[in-house]
Amino acid sequence: MNSPRTSRLVVAAAAGLGTLLVVAGLHGLPLGGDGVPATDVAVRVDQVGYARGETKRAYVMGPAAALAGARFKVVDAGTDDVVTAGRLGAVTGRWNAEYPSVRTVDLSALNTPGTYRIVLTGSAAGRSPAFRVAGARELMTPLVRDNVRFLQAQRDGADVFTGGPRNSLRHGPSHLADQDATVYEPPEYDEEGTWLLDEELTPAGERVDVSGGWFDAGDFLKFTGTTSYAVAELLLAQRDLPGMTELSDEATHGLAWLDKMWDGDTETLYAQVGIGAGNDAVRTDHDVWRLPEADDRLDVSPGDPDYTIKHRPVFRAAEPGEGVSASLAGRVAAVFALAAQRSATDDPERAREWLDKAADVYALADTAPDPDEPPLTASPGNFYPEDSWQDDMEFGGAELALAAQALGDDREGDWADDAARWAGAYLRSDVRGTLGVADVSALAHVDLAAVLDGGRAHGIAAADLYDDLRRQLEDGVGRAGDDPFGAGAVYDDFDAVPHTFGLVATARLYARATGDTRYAAFAGRQRGWALGANPWGTSFMIGAGEVYPHCPEHQLANLGGSLDGTGAILRGAVVNGPNAAAKLEELNSFPTMKKCTAAPPEGAWSDFDGKGARYLDDVGAWQTVEPSLDFTTTALLAFALTAGAGER
Repeated sequence: MNSPRTSRLVVAAAAGLGTLLVVAGLHGLPLGGDGVPATDVAVRVDQVGYARGETKRAYVMGPAAALAGARFKVVDAGTDDVVTAGRLGAVTGRWNAEYPSVRTVDLSALNTPGTYRIVLTGSAAGRSPAFRVAGARELMTPLVRDNVRFLQAQRDGADVFTGGPRNSLRHGPSHLADQDATVYEPPEYDEEGTWLLDEELTPAGERVDVSGGWFDAGDFLKFTGTTSYAVAELLLAQRDLPGMTELSDEATHGLAWLDKMWDGDTETLYAQVGIGAGNDAVRTDHDVWRLPEADDRLDVSPGDPDYTIKHRPVFRAAEPGEGVSASLAGRVAAVFALAAQRSATDDPERAREWLDKAADVYALADTAPDPDEPPLTASPGNFYPEDSWQDDMEFGGAELALAAQALGDDREGDWADDAARWAGAYLRSDVRGTLGVADVSALAHVDLAAVLDGGRAHGIAAADLYDDLRRQLEDGVGRAGDDPFGAGAVYDDFDAVPHTFGLVATARLYARATGDTRYAAFAGRQRGWALGANPWGTSFMIGAGEVYPHCPEHQLANLGGSLDGTGAILRGAVVNGPNAAAKLEELNSFPTMKKCTAAPPEGAWSDFDGKGARYLDDVGAWQTVEPSLDFTTTALLAFALTAGAGER
């Protein structure tokens, strides 16, 4: 596996399965007629559906001549009765040589609840996948539940998830050796971060219980940075969906593991369990393809190359009592403070314990780091590169202030002041981004504005924070204006899909904080792009819609799931989506990997590649179809916020 994110259908030469063809769904299937070739026109919709009252847009792509005289009708998916009809909208641009013209279909007037399809008539023929029209809460809440199902499948340790629907993906207790794990000194890597320079890892003379938590992605590593990001989003999502028990339970599961990664007695924060890049003497999580419970069955002794697969190393964020990378300290403090807020009313004593832990971690942050050294996120650092840390400190300070406010703690003002100071530093920096695992400023800004409550600290007021939220959204709006499908993310870079969901979440947070709904239509189009209204016509969330990833680069899904789509799937997992074509020149392959390549319902994925981007649904394509914690919880937060803003 090439990264920690390593891990319809044609399933080719799967071990013991032969070759299997399965139809994944209708995705622009042509109806024929008017001399239009079958693969020349495709219809793209949000396959989950559109909320009542929101702007609704679909897309048709094909030759300009074929679309010039085309019309559309919307039919009931069950009866084929026509419910509305019209002409295609304006040309939004060119996609690729095979689909040189893209035009819109405006469905905004369609507000009657139901399940529909778009059918093309006139000079073009095509048929969309089914989509629903319903209230926002009705549409979004099942998606949140499915995202939680992915997290349940990612559980590590003895407390694996055994409940849920019949087709939930499950596995046995795993990595029980993490209950008594050895802490090692920081490993040294080459400049690329792909080769361990140490001949062997050096024990630090300490053993800890770091069992439990979640697997990070398609592999089985566990990171404090990504887990804290995920737990924060779950706890924030609970504000909009407070009655969803499974959401609360999963937040508690992740929180319990983070609590193990902090030792308050020695003032030590542990950053990572497992190692993803090694050498000939140190085999790693990314060197084998197996089910997670297989690691505990290994018969290994110290000195064996596979010893670190069963007995996984633990790495500190810093020496005990020494300054911790502010990117980690800030967001872990934010999570503990969010836990304090959650417990403040029902269990104030427990809430104060969480608040004190948050304060201790926050106080340990190294806020004067070497400017030439990137923030510590993982080892090696190129697994999760990050440029900024001031946003994490703003986030931690804001949540500490809110927790203190809820508990009547007189430290509220100090933390509010601190958060504003770091917000100002972030706003003056040249590393400002948008919501994702490497930038939490959007989450921090909204809660800091609530803390300031109309006031000003360190020259920062809510208006300054809202200006930066608009900056983040306008970046996406600008890109969307130049893209035929209105995409606000960058097609040919990592994290296109999670960045898209980050824009959705940011737009919803901004609207709730300010009452300004100018980005509502933009948010709806971004959600639609991620769920099917994109050039490839696939949803990038497993189980959502008729066409979705069936061959994720995920060991458990590949070895323990059902490749024909009829049984257990990794439901709710969100994948990266399109990436730069050059990044897909080499795919992962392991002797134990079940080969799985999923083709779209018509043509090949390459027919829809464009703008330097490529998408491939293949188990070896970690670059496009590996899911991860941060991908999925960013989508979960976007769905929860959309549900909270919609009809009840």
